[in-house]
Amino acid sequence: MAIKKIACCTDFSDNAEAAFVTALDMAEKYQAKLFVIHVLPPVINPISTDIEWALPDVPEQKSLILSLEERMQQDYGSRLKEDIDCELIVLNGHVSSEIITFLKDNSIDLVVVGSYGMSGMGLVVFGSVSRRVAHKAPCSVVIVRGI
Repeated sequence: MAIKKIACCTDFSDNAEAAFVTALDMAEKYQAKLFVIHVLPPVINPISTDIEWALPDVPEQKSLILSLEERMQQDYGSRLKEDIDCELIVLNGHVSSEIITFLKDNSIDLVVVGSYGMSGMGLVVFGSVSRRVAHKAPCSVVIVRGI
């Protein structure tokens, strides 16, 4: 199997860190392009009216995306060697759906994910992103256990 494009999904958890280290090692070994992806899930403002939920303003959302891009650069971009071809990507939407779409649209050969990220109620509400990606990805999936 030729591995030319590797995606690594992150939620900044310890397991995502283990996935990044693994993906970085594989990108170096296979001389593959690395995409580090974070998906900003839909944010619902808990202040609601009687009729509907109030969604955050677009400028507020853009500010959050810029903050995430800066964090991606700080946490991951700053650790890349010069010979690693890498893109840091922040997407917005349903986490597993956005990841699957990105994998298909960019003809990714391999995706690396942590075994779990969120815990407690977050996992119950959102389900396991790793499980969904493993079942629906158009490419091979590596699930990495935490450090």
